[in-house]
Amino acid sequence: MSFQIPYNSTGFYSPIINDYLKGDSNLLNLVNHFPELENFEKQINEKRKQKVDRELLCNILSKQNQGIHLSKLSNQNILSIKDENTFTVTTGHQLCLITGPLYFFYKIISTINLCEELKNKYPKYKFVPIFWMATEDHDFEEINHINIFKKTFRWITNQKGAVGRMSLNGIDSVIKDLQELLYEGKHSKSLNEILNNAYLKNNTLSQATRSIVNDLFGKYGLVILDADNKKLKQLFVAQIKKDILENAFCSSIRNSTDFIEKKYSSQAQISKINFFKLGDQVREKIKETINAEIIEKYPENFSPNVLLRPLYQEKILPNIAYVGGGAEISYWMQLKQMFKQENVPFPILVLRNSALIMQKKHFDDFQSLGFSLKDLFRGSEDLKNDYIKRKLSYKVSLKKEKEELVKIYDNIALKSDHKNFVLNLNIQLKKNINILDQIEKKLIKNHKSQNDVSLRKIQKIKDLYFPNGKLQERHLNFVPFYLDSGDNFIKILKDNLTPLNTNFLLLTV
Repeated sequence: MSFQIPYNSTGFYSPIINDYLKGDSNLLNLVNHFPELENFEKQINEKRKQKVDRELLCNILSKQNQGIHLSKLSNQNILSIKDENTFTVTTGHQLCLITGPLYFFYKIISTINLCEELKNKYPKYKFVPIFWMATEDHDFEEINHINIFKKTFRWITNQKGAVGRMSLNGIDSVIKDLQELLYEGKHSKSLNEILNNAYLKNNTLSQATRSIVNDLFGKYGLVILDADNKKLKQLFVAQIKKDILENAFCSSIRNSTDFIEKKYSSQAQISKINFFKLGDQVREKIKETINAEIIEKYPENFSPNVLLRPLYQEKILPNIAYVGGGAEISYWMQLKQMFKQENVPFPILVLRNSALIMQKKHFDDFQSLGFSLKDLFRGSEDLKNDYIKRKLSYKVSLKKEKEELVKIYDNIALKSDHKNFVLNLNIQLKKNINILDQIEKKLIKNHKSQNDVSLRKIQKIKDLYFPNGKLQERHLNFVPFYLDSGDNFIKILKDNLTPLNTNFLLLTV
């Protein structure tokens, strides 16, 4: 079964994202079109005007993916990119060990499903889902571990620089330790085959990630791109030179960011230079003077940061939409003026789906305690206190006593019209109300011990589905779910995730 709750009712999304999902007109300076189905044809018409080297892109994608077993649909999608009526929908992510947190899946499936929805709406066009591997990212500590069955598996290596270029030395011990834990699983054989194909038969993390993503999602036509490529970066030379030699984007990004900060918080810091120096085991800030000839000759040695990577993506792809998480959508909105400056269409930003996968018996337990779906997102102590108050309100609530106390003080206040007297009286009233609040808390605490079974049930549910107070999707890995359901786990997600629906999804299994 599935249930929905508006994102703004969860308390986990920022004000700018909640306003974006409402289509707040105040954000029109920061976006091109809001993510509504009828807006995509407008986006297509704008993208048509941009020259994209489709032939080169097709050739590079074909070459990059020739080492893996592509589905017929993925092959067709790559070849179709040459066609002027083909457009892409892109999502991207770091090369997390064994895909990292669950939302990795939600991003990709949201992208695939959006392409299918667009095809149904606009049958004269073809839409290709692209997974952009963040191969040039160098935040190794963010991607080198996963949490499975309350255990953390960590890949230890001394390598530095772009993670996609890292060799897989030492990763075999991580895979072996994990596979020993998975031995009893219903679908352990197929899962082990996926892991072995990815991490024991490839040389780099980029190759391994391509393998595992293709094995999991290739049948849906997903196309995987590694933009750490000299020929692709040659298409971006003009922008690399503008940024490094002229600091040409700082002002436009600052203008959008200043607009955001009048009401919200900005997501990404602004730099004068938005490229890193990229080399063997190196991705570092540019400190020395770079001349135009070096950039023209060796564009592959320059790597865009988080704020220039989107422009690079939109320069080389016939892309109409980007599917990302809340933080990604927020930093993309800092870039609208930069895109306008470069005469590159700004894509439609689509918030990826978010979901909570919950065992039905636990959901039933939660409801039997008198809670609703929205209550799942509240803190555990808040839920416990609410439960005690509801169950024993006649014993623990001092609401009546507080009302009586207010009446007493109101009557006393009538006995004098002296301003200071009334002021001091109100101070005393607040003190006594606070005393009653403390007494009420003690009464709740006393009754908690008498309802220990129910309160432990509340805590167990919160710990299971909001580990460390975070959304499940940001902590857990897909492995336990796949181990139990195999490919059906992906099918369940695909059948339920609808990226243009602005609701958080609860799936009971």
